[in-house]
Amino acid sequence: MARFVLPALLCTLAAISAALLAAELKSKSCSEVRRLYVSKGFDKNDAPTHEINGDHLKICPQGYTCCSQEMEEKYSLQSKDDFKSVVSEQCNHLQAVFASRYKKFDEFFKELLENAEKSLNDMFVKTYGHLYMQNSELFKDLFEELKRYYVAGNVNLEEMLNDFWARLLERMFRLVNSQYHFTDDYLECVSKYTEQLKPFGDVPRKLKLQVTRAFVAARTFAQGLAVARDVVSKVSVVNPTAQCTHALLKMIYCSHCQGLVTVKPCYNYCSNIMRGCLANQGDLDFEWNNFIDAMLMVAERLEGPFNIESVMDPIDVKISDAIMNMQENSVQVSQKVTDVKEKLKQAKKFWSSLPGNVCNDERMAAGNGNEDDCWNGKGKSRYLFAVTGNGLANQGNNPEVQVDTSKPDILILRQIMALRVMTSKMKNAYNGNDVDFFDISDESSGEGSGSGCEYQQCPSEFEYNATDHSGKSVSDKASSAGVPAGAQPYLLAVFCILSLVMQGEWR
Repeated sequence: MARFVLPALLCTLAAISAALLAAELKSKSCSEVRRLYVSKGFDKNDAPTHEINGDHLKICPQGYTCCSQEMEEKYSLQSKDDFKSVVSEQCNHLQAVFASRYKKFDEFFKELLENAEKSLNDMFVKTYGHLYMQNSELFKDLFEELKRYYVAGNVNLEEMLNDFWARLLERMFRLVNSQYHFTDDYLECVSKYTEQLKPFGDVPRKLKLQVTRAFVAARTFAQGLAVARDVVSKVSVVNPTAQCTHALLKMIYCSHCQGLVTVKPCYNYCSNIMRGCLANQGDLDFEWNNFIDAMLMVAERLEGPFNIESVMDPIDVKISDAIMNMQENSVQVSQKVTDVKEKLKQAKKFWSSLPGNVCNDERMAAGNGNEDDCWNGKGKSRYLFAVTGNGLANQGNNPEVQVDTSKPDILILRQIMALRVMTSKMKNAYNGNDVDFFDISDESSGEGSGSGCEYQQCPSEFEYNATDHSGKSVSDKASSAGVPAGAQPYLLAVFCILSLVMQGEWR
């Protein structure tokens, strides 16, 4: 009986061994790894059909593996491209937001100026006809200077507006005293009394404040959108170091080499690698957040007291009724700025959030709730290391990426400086000042600044070279009427003011 039992036992053992061998061969098949490798466009001849000895691997865990040396090298390049692609996607969306908002705001502002100039011109031609057409270049120059300031910024708004009112006074002085001849030097000196005599009332002072504040705020806001666009564009082009590339390969594709093609990297594992690879970008966060806060402050100004409507309204009310139809633009400005404000709020802390946002991409890591069934760089298990902080200084103890904390990135430092400069400009704009100009406020608007003839010798023509058509000087006529000589220049200014009052300030 025993002689039959032994062969049967041997047959059973042989069958079990064959089954185990078949199962072992099946578990060591690299068919799925090979399929995914080929799907990426790589040569199938690089990929073994079954596990091989992995002594040739430089980054991925050695031992039996489904990766050849060629596969590891190509996976290394692919992991670098994958990383750059995901970071670029995150940044491109933000860049597109700033680019589109800048374009819309810029087009809207320029169109607003064009419409204001056209409306004023049309109304003045209709109201004053040939008289206006003879002097239209004065208003054309005003709008040209406003446009030039908005585009290039190389215009001193305060000086430009002072010059406009002085030139306007000269023209009006000639018109209302057309029976007299005046020399250019005489008229130039008369114009220097604009601040003291206020022939146009308080309009020039108020308009100077409103134009300066609104245009500085609008131009600086547009500049800020452009700077943000450019900073994101430059910083989004990442070039991972060799150490970062090794960590990316280990995180994204080394699991494939062990046949774990469906197991994604642990979230915290990914976070450490991203914070190491994006260490320099993390250093942008402080200045970026200050910049965003300053942008929001200027946006509030544009919605309120520095609204461009605050410029258009005084221009049309005080110079003429020509552009009253621009009233609806206040609503449009608010709509434009409310839209940007929401995007700005969303953009805050973008750079400190970037590593996490990259790891939130399903192509890069498993979700937060899948902490035990994920790839930790060595196998399918929980990731045990703590997540490091953001920025270069915090990477000294990063367990996954070796980062040289002594060498900040020059490109990043330049962008930090660009943000810092733009933030300073926006703080000045918020306070109603251009970064290049002195403070313009109710207390320092130019009144009592000493402008006028008292700081220089007035030309003798001021008293003696103004004559009427008969050839008799104005000073002679004034003297014959018993007017003191010292009051003669003021008398001419009073004539101008009275004429303006009688004409209802051109209205």
